[in-house]
Amino acid sequence: MSLAPFVQIVARGKGRARAMTLDEAQEAMTLILQGKAAPEAVGALLMVMRLRGETAAEIAGFTAALRRHVSGALPAADLDWPSYAAGRSRGAPLFLLAARLVGQARYRISMHGWNSHQSAAASVRDALDLAGPQVHYSPLETLCPAAFALLQLRNTFGLRSCFNTVLRMWNPSSAAATVQGVFHPSYRSLQSDAAAMLGQKRLTIIKGGGGEFERHPAKSVAVFGLRNGARINETAPPLLVETRRLHEVNHAVDLRALWQGTAQDPFAIATITSTAALALWTLKAAPTIATAQEMSRTLWANRQQQESLSA
Repeated sequence: MSLAPFVQIVARGKGRARAMTLDEAQEAMTLILQGKAAPEAVGALLMVMRLRGETAAEIAGFTAALRRHVSGALPAADLDWPSYAAGRSRGAPLFLLAARLVGQARYRISMHGWNSHQSAAASVRDALDLAGPQVHYSPLETLCPAAFALLQLRNTFGLRSCFNTVLRMWNPSSAAATVQGVFHPSYRSLQSDAAAMLGQKRLTIIKGGGGEFERHPAKSVAVFGLRNGARINETAPPLLVETRRLHEVNHAVDLRALWQGTAQDPFAIATITSTAALALWTLKAAPTIATAQEMSRTLWANRQQQESLSA
């Protein structure tokens, strides 16, 4: 079967085109991942969807296809943590130290991703040794070459496609809980709805720095997602009174020195602990965002002692 019938569904013209159902989207993406679709048809489908905006059912269907295409490839994990941010405005990946804190609470984290157009200081992969032993990172290009090829179509189109969203939804380790960062706020509810269709029970989505799951500690943050399969929409209050961007271009952060305590940066530390708090809350390690924040601060204060005990 070719991809043509699915392109016809979304691109017939005004009054005749419609969105794909979940099953149709899953079938279409299965053809694409199996290499059975003409590249022109793939481009047409993805760009039409970008123009009119994808639906939760389409995202869920694409995600289901990706999950079936790559299954059982990763070790078991408690938390799925996608990392697909791009952009030269990103600073140091503070979320890696947040993940390390969550790992110190004895949770296993599956992190997967690809990050392009980033400066050396923002490189996720160059700083992976700081993420700790409980974080297992899988590079997209080796985890699923077909998915990586789809993501790389951005270089051909000059535009992102909805596949960026699908990768955040993927959860290749089948973890019971997942966290996601988005760049555009409208995607928070879209991804929540798609996750509910896929049967996800625990999910937290925020507008994060560059699209990563990394919260701004001096802003009120809208938190979307799922708890026990039910949709949530809560607010994480600001923790600092400070007016600055999450990542200042001229403000370098030494992650290693920060973790070792040889450098002090209250804003960066608040970013780390508040991000870890949302992850811990997602894992049900604490019943509320506020109690999760206290737990995270304690983990940070005791981080060196905890690692000495674990050594």
